[in-house]
Amino acid sequence: MAGSCSSSNTSHHVYKCLVFVFLAMQFLPSDAAVKKYQFDVQVKNVSRLCHAKPIVTVNGMYPGPTIYAREGDRVMVKVTNHAQYNMSIHWHGLKQYRNGWADGPAYITQCPIQTGNSYTYDFNVTGQRGTLWWHAHISWLRATVYGAIVIMPKEGTPYPFPQPHIEANLVLGEWWNADVEMLLKQGDQKGLPPNISDAHTINGKPGPLFPCSEKNTYALEVEQGKTYLLRIINAALNDELFFGIAGHSMTVVEIDAVYVKPFTTKSILIAPGQTTNVLVRANQTPNRYFMATRTFMDVPIPVDNKTATAIFQYKGVPNTIIPSLPQLPSPNDTSFALSYNRKLRSLNTPQFPAKVPLKVDRKLFFTIGLGVNPCPTCVNGTRFTASLNNITFVMPKTALLQAHYFNMSGVFRTDFPDKPPTSFNYTGAPLTANLRTVQSAIPRISKIAFNSTVELVLQDTNLLSVESHPFHLHGYNFFVVGTGVGNFDPIKDPAKFNLVDPPERNTVGVPTGGWTAIRFRADNPGVWFMHCHLELHTGWGLKIAFMVEDGPGPEYSVLPPPKDLPHC
Repeated sequence: MAGSCSSSNTSHHVYKCLVFVFLAMQFLPSDAAVKKYQFDVQVKNVSRLCHAKPIVTVNGMYPGPTIYAREGDRVMVKVTNHAQYNMSIHWHGLKQYRNGWADGPAYITQCPIQTGNSYTYDFNVTGQRGTLWWHAHISWLRATVYGAIVIMPKEGTPYPFPQPHIEANLVLGEWWNADVEMLLKQGDQKGLPPNISDAHTINGKPGPLFPCSEKNTYALEVEQGKTYLLRIINAALNDELFFGIAGHSMTVVEIDAVYVKPFTTKSILIAPGQTTNVLVRANQTPNRYFMATRTFMDVPIPVDNKTATAIFQYKGVPNTIIPSLPQLPSPNDTSFALSYNRKLRSLNTPQFPAKVPLKVDRKLFFTIGLGVNPCPTCVNGTRFTASLNNITFVMPKTALLQAHYFNMSGVFRTDFPDKPPTSFNYTGAPLTANLRTVQSAIPRISKIAFNSTVELVLQDTNLLSVESHPFHLHGYNFFVVGTGVGNFDPIKDPAKFNLVDPPERNTVGVPTGGWTAIRFRADNPGVWFMHCHLELHTGWGLKIAFMVEDGPGPEYSVLPPPKDLPHC
């Protein structure tokens, strides 16, 4: 299938064109001129754990291809959908300044790309470098439709840490033997969660601890004395994950494409949606060592607790040697999770400052609730729901950004409350009363003044159950200025906020039975999604959108939509 990329403004940009096509793809990188490459794409039968099944892929690859760009580049991605499902792609962590049209969440910034149609995502990589990722942003299709984004610094700009000899991507994921879309449909009909995954994966492979998986193991060959930069991405749908390498320490140098003060650890914790770059020095006795990942879950609910492995293999060591396993934290090790996250600090140097808002114009307090609503056709007569401030988000039938830009009436309301309707002991004894949440006929979103500073406290609650929740904000990075266990105290806790070098992220974990406070400046106009990155909870309604108003003048306003914007 043919495709092309063009631009009327190439004088100040290195130009990179990528074309993703479902079942028919073209990949167009460009240097001084556009170079075209043809790739065949199809729904591919992939075998894992003794089972083969057709999965939706990009470029016939699982995981999909890595996008390489450099800070300041322009990227165009033409997506042609020949799968049987509607499709959209989100470029997770890219800020898309004034350009929500390229952000990707279905029915938020665009209508989905229907079967047989195409859409070109056109965006600039401005002021960002590091590891991000891309994934499908509709239903559960990101179970197989995802890949890494590697943004190199500008030419001549070194990393602010020891230069590695080699870099490698490690994308952590989940695998289901069954069709995830069918599982989701069955669960929705019954009012129950879909089945948990059958395996975790590293670069799409579960490793040799699983049956029939000898050929499904990723191996990284290393040389004695060399330093490796591992770009680690958690692409799992529903699991926070530990990761470690037997016999080796890791130095954390970046999170969510933002440099951090380096620190050394035996294990990392990474939530769905997050990325972490680590340096590893191959300084141990030449051997074969397992890299391993498994779930962190500190409440007794069903999760996939099986360990996936890959191999850190020294050059010249025969494959017959059995690798050793790393000592990962216990699956319910809350203390490790809290202490690890406390070590994450922004670099905060003159070259990479931490521009934390010190004055706050708007304070928001959102409670996270799980619940059940009546469902006469469901197994137990109820259906699981989730809410922020007791409101379950209702997906629109028209994209919110399109409705905002063209002033369409009746598509959404801008009266989402700044705080919950009733205060209570949020993390006290299990709260089983009044578990029903409110659903309006159309989405209720939060309206934010342009360039205002926002402080948002996300408070977990014990409605139905406490649980950790990784929240992702589209269109922005934010500073994680505080976190704690129990109920947020608006008097005492802000006095302990870190306003000097807090970690800067696009996805943050709210601890089980606790709270997290973030700050950001609303300088990116448009409609921006915020949601729990546990796909299960997102489907239940644990999400919201912010409508950030235009600023003074066209240069601070949402760009006009592209001509090929999909229609609903």
